[in-house]
Amino acid sequence: MASTPDRDPEPPHLSFRSFVDSLREDNDLVEVNDPIDPNLEAAAITRLVCETNDKAPLFNNVIGAKNGFFRILGAPAALRPSKAQRFGRIARHLAMPPDSSPAAIMEKLLSVDVEKLVDPIVVESGPVKENSIEGNDIDLNAIPAPMVHETDGGKYIGTYGVNILASPDGKWANWSINRTMVVGKNTLTGACYPPQHNWQIVNKWREIGQDAPWAFVLGVPPAAAMIAGMPIPDSVSEAAYVGALSGEPLKLVKCDTNDLYVPANAEIVFEGTISVTEQVPEGPYSEMHGVNFPGDSKMMPVFKVNKITYRNNAILPLSATGRLTDETQSIGGLLTAAEILKLCRASDLPVLQASSPLISQCTWVALQIDGARLRAMKTSPKQLADLVANVVFNCKAGVPFHRILLVGEDIDVHDDADIMWAFSTRCRPGLDEYPYEDAKGFALIPYMGHGNGNPTKGGKMVCDALFPVEYTTGRNWVNTSFREAYPKPLQDSIVASWEKRGFSKLN
Repeated sequence: MASTPDRDPEPPHLSFRSFVDSLREDNDLVEVNDPIDPNLEAAAITRLVCETNDKAPLFNNVIGAKNGFFRILGAPAALRPSKAQRFGRIARHLAMPPDSSPAAIMEKLLSVDVEKLVDPIVVESGPVKENSIEGNDIDLNAIPAPMVHETDGGKYIGTYGVNILASPDGKWANWSINRTMVVGKNTLTGACYPPQHNWQIVNKWREIGQDAPWAFVLGVPPAAAMIAGMPIPDSVSEAAYVGALSGEPLKLVKCDTNDLYVPANAEIVFEGTISVTEQVPEGPYSEMHGVNFPGDSKMMPVFKVNKITYRNNAILPLSATGRLTDETQSIGGLLTAAEILKLCRASDLPVLQASSPLISQCTWVALQIDGARLRAMKTSPKQLADLVANVVFNCKAGVPFHRILLVGEDIDVHDDADIMWAFSTRCRPGLDEYPYEDAKGFALIPYMGHGNGNPTKGGKMVCDALFPVEYTTGRNWVNTSFREAYPKPLQDSIVASWEKRGFSKLN
């Protein structure tokens, strides 16, 4: 039943428990105390929350939970209804004000200098060691692992958890977010395929003929969840990246059954190994694009669980993926777009801002072009498209994006309505579109894996929504919006009297 757990001393971005407290303080949490079935009911409520941008649900009375193992928090990084605080939950992940804009969040993520990382510190123990289950007492079939969608291939304990692996030489410790499904009494499986970092490390263990030591952590410090989902360079430590982002080191504890290190204040840790020889069917699972193909499973490695540790009144984070908007879009699109922006800047492209429009189910990336720099380049639309495609389509962060949309400075790339307006009115079908059929494709997109053509190659395009004058002389048009088509004094007068006249409060 519901309880009042002790507060953590760490701030919300460095403690999942403190993060939940911050949602409560923000009036962005609904505590559900009546019994909730982990078989579809918890996820169905969470899915409706995601589709309506409602408050995050904390299920305090999960049917089948025993000895504080576990409660469920749904929609930990979905959107809020207020336009001013739309990305408030994500901002809380990064110690930023809840009214922070997507652009500000991206700049915070890109502020880390990989030459000045802050290594974590190891402590003797922490809340995650308060309880444990091991050996024959482990029964994953008996715990309230959520069935997230009716057509999924099994129960997914991990929809917002972090896999931790280290290379055999110990030089690369990698944290990554991947889904994880229950397949047996003490076994799981999950997404582990090239070019993912977890696959790269498992493959290093395969080369020496040993199963890979592994830990799966649920309820990590929110900043760590963000960075684990960010396509940072190979061999860079996510834990040290979080330290640099936060300005202080993460506190880690050693696992009991292997030599991996996990956040000391995490909610739940599964310790074990990933087999380099044994595989089982994984999926199907309704992923970020909102479509499920029943029976569409893939062979993935077996994850053996040797021990579970968890803190008192543990909380399992749940992402009920599907149509807009859940964590796979709100965080996934934001993080990959941030890396694209970083690469564009490093390549000296005339790009001011980048975003992955939510309305595209995060299959597009929109790039706001610096008009003055573009005109100074004296380039053609096709040449610009080639330059951008060469950077974006040839990097790991660019794999999920199949359409690059180039827009001008008058378009807010963090506003879906602006993006669709530009695409619909400024990009002429055919003449302003440039296909790249040799680029690597993303098979998870339904039109790739279940449509026409090669599922892993092509289907990529640059769409130019810049007017021709933006390449030559500059803007010669007026946008007929309230902010641009009327005199500023008249705008101010209207806004000042808006609520007095009975209209709703403006964001």
